[in-house]
Amino acid sequence: MSLTIREKDGFKYIDEGEGEVLILLHGLFGALSNWAEVLGYFSGRYRVVIPMLPIYDSPRSESNLEGLVAYTENFVSEFGFEEFSLLGNSLGGHVALMFTLANPTSVKKLILTGSSGLYETGMGLSYPKRGSYDFIKDRVGYTFYNPEVATKELVDEVYEVTSDNAKCLRIVYYARSAQKHNLREELKDIKCPTLLIWGLNDTITPPHSGHEFNRLIPNSTLFFVDKCCHVPMMEHPNRFNMLVDDFLRNN
Repeated sequence: MSLTIREKDGFKYIDEGEGEVLILLHGLFGALSNWAEVLGYFSGRYRVVIPMLPIYDSPRSESNLEGLVAYTENFVSEFGFEEFSLLGNSLGGHVALMFTLANPTSVKKLILTGSSGLYETGMGLSYPKRGSYDFIKDRVGYTFYNPEVATKELVDEVYEVTSDNAKCLRIVYYARSAQKHNLREELKDIKCPTLLIWGLNDTITPPHSGHEFNRLIPNSTLFFVDKCCHVPMMEHPNRFNMLVDDFLRNN
């Protein structure tokens, strides 16, 4: 489906549908388009809102997870969202966790898929290799169980980002911030119902991190998706959407 990006008071976002609010947070190399299948499935029954996190545009002093949480808090306040379900992938899951810990009365239900916050590999922690399209294609393919899911459009998008020196630096800043902010001791304080959807073949936040999130978050349920790596909502959208739908209906 085509995505309509709106702008208001410095925020860029997608806002489709009516009903209970479902906010989606993308990851470090993520984009609004990563959520296209989720948006198409849920916007008929929910108000689906996807803010574009300022990962590549933030000031140096705000290029960290605290800055992304503050941005999300400002976004929620600007639009008057008082209570909603929150879904985050990868770095977006990390932001969702920190937001929930800081704003427990706002988040009714929490959904994490391939979230950082406990463990992630070193991908992105070193300076991204610039100028090599084949290298970027390989790195993007690394995110998927089936590298063919990484379309040329997606590879081109990441290649454009990593060809920009300032954007590359911000990728490193955020990746290092994620590594610093281990939430192991705080996860016990998340009380809302939590759904964990993990790729059984995730090489970035491996399956054992999903098990550990499940052990540490009191009211959590874990599902694995086979033949799936770091972005289940893109590799297996039907399975992903059915799991989320059942969770939202029954919790």
